[in-house]
Amino acid sequence: MELSWLEDFTALIECLNFSRAAERRNMTQPAFSRRVRALEEWVGTPLFDRGTHRISLTPAGEEFRAIAPDILRRLYQGRQQALDASQAAGSALRFAATHALSLTFFPAWMRKLEEKIQLGQVELVADNMMACERIMLEGQAQFLICHHHPAASNRFATQDFVSLPLGEDMLVPIAGRGENGTPLHVLPGRAGAPVPHLAYDGKSGIGRIIAAARAQEGQPCWLTPVFTSHLGIVLKTLAADGRGIAWSPLSLVKDDLAHGGRLMRAGDPSWDIPIEIRLFRPRARQNRKAEDFWAALGGPTLS
Repeated sequence: MELSWLEDFTALIECLNFSRAAERRNMTQPAFSRRVRALEEWVGTPLFDRGTHRISLTPAGEEFRAIAPDILRRLYQGRQQALDASQAAGSALRFAATHALSLTFFPAWMRKLEEKIQLGQVELVADNMMACERIMLEGQAQFLICHHHPAASNRFATQDFVSLPLGEDMLVPIAGRGENGTPLHVLPGRAGAPVPHLAYDGKSGIGRIIAAARAQEGQPCWLTPVFTSHLGIVLKTLAADGRGIAWSPLSLVKDDLAHGGRLMRAGDPSWDIPIEIRLFRPRARQNRKAEDFWAALGGPTLS
C-alpha cells in the first residue's frame, strides 16, 4: 500500500468527484482512478459507490474514512517529530492561521505571549481555511488559529482534535461610503431590490460561517453574488470601491469604521455574526516544545 493512495482517498471523499479530485492531486483522471482502484484492491472491497452521477462512500468506505485521515496525519506528524529530534529547527513552534487572523490577531497575540513565556523560534503559514485544514491534517503544523462558529462545520470537530478559545470577533456587513455620508448598499435591500454581494468562496472558513449563521437565523435578504474570493482583504477593498456588500471580521475593518474611512456598516447589529477565535491542536501528544507551549496556555493535559 502506498501513502499516496491514502492522500488520493482523502481528496476524493472531500470532492466526491473524480475530475475535481484528480485536478487537486495534479494528475489525469484515468491515472487517479487507477490509484483509487489499487487502494480498493489492497483493502479488498469497493470503497466508493460509482452507480450514481455523484459518487458516495460504500459502508466499507465509511469505515475506512474514519481512520484514513488520522493515519495520514500521524504518519506526517511522526516524520516531522523525527526530523525535529535530529535538527535544531525542531525547536520551532509551527502555526497555521487563516489570512485575516495572520494580519489582525497573530502579531499582537505573539507580543502578549512573549511578555509571559519564552517562545523561541516560531513559524507561521497563512492560507485559506481549506488549506489550513490540510496542513493540520498532514501534521505540517502543530497549532491552527481560525475563526469559529458553532453552526459551521470544520474538519476538527472530532475526538482527534481539541481547542482553546483565544478571543472574540464579529462579522459585520460593510459597504462603501457614499458622498452624502450614507452606505452605498444596505441590508436587507431598498424596496426588496437585489443586493450585490461580495462573497467568500468555498475555500474560506468565514464563508462557511456566514452561510451557516444566515441559514440558522433565516433573515430575509436578496443577495446577488457579483464577486467571490477567499481573501477578506480583497472583499474589503471592493466594498470600499462601492462594488457591493461584504461581511468582514470587525478586527479587519474597525479602524475604517471608527475614523470615517471609506467603509460604513451596511446593516444594523441584527446582521452581525458573533464568532470566536480558537486555537486547534491534535489530541495526540506532540514534541516537548509544543506540549510546553500548550501547558503555558492553560490547555488540559492530554493522554
